Amino acid sequence: MEGRRRNPYELTEETPVYVISVAAQLSGLHPQTLRQYDRLGLVSPDRTAGRGRRYSARDIELLRQVQQLSQDEGVNLAGIKRIIELENQVAALQSRVAEMEAALDAAAVAIQQREAAVHASYRRDLVPYQEVQQTSALVVWRPKKAKD
Repeated sequence: MEGRRRNPYELTEETPVYVISVAAQLSGLHPQTLRQYDRLGLVSPDRTAGRGRRYSARDIELLRQVQQLSQDEGVNLAGIKRIIELENQVAALQSRVAEMEAALDAAAVAIQQREAAVHASYRRDLVPYQEVQQTSALVVWRPKKAKD
């Protein structure tokens, strides 16, 4: 999606569209429970100019998760808040690891390209020198000096 502008009217999971009464119905909770969760920081809906809460589809899913942890698993609200914080932290770290792996892969490719360029720059007209064996003799030719 890079390079393309998003449609400002496109709805996504993060688009805050649900008023508190609709969010309560969709999540199966009472509106007062949603207010309490907002005060505790479990779910943070967006606010309108008049300070009314607007919930997104992601907020509704989070409300359902809070309800499931609370009612089915018996986790208290402080524990739920900590679970949510840790899940968010894990997601952020996974994203960072993916970024770092991509940067590492790019660096490895760059090193391989530079190495190939160095090898390509070697002079081909030079002959490697091999030491003369001890049994061989080395003869040096010197021209005789001219006599006057």
